[in-house]
Amino acid sequence: MPTDDDIYEKLRIELRRGSLVLAVLGALREERYGYTLRQSLEDAGLPIDEGALYPLLRRLETQGLLTSEWREEARRNKRFYRLSADGEELLAQLLSEWNAISESILRLTEREK
Repeated sequence: MPTDDDIYEKLRIELRRGSLVLAVLGALREERYGYTLRQSLEDAGLPIDEGALYPLLRRLETQGLLTSEWREEARRNKRFYRLSADGEELLAQLLSEWNAISESILRLTEREK
């Protein structure tokens, strides 16, 4: 039988997964390469492993939401990512949905005072 900690951890990961997509899209309104993207997510309180970030970036690019470009910086080749026009549009829609869901959850979970 699963413990409360097991249930919590599974639900936390599920909730976090969708939140990270939104966070990555939002962070990539400015061009970044993988390391700086990871740092900005971590600085905002949303750490992500490289093993999760890079497959997510590839998937979002395949879906047409990101563009990427290899460039040399500090004598190293780095892949820079940025939100595409479709990504900008989708981000606006998802943020609107996120805000509506957040407001609904707050209404449902606020206690009477």
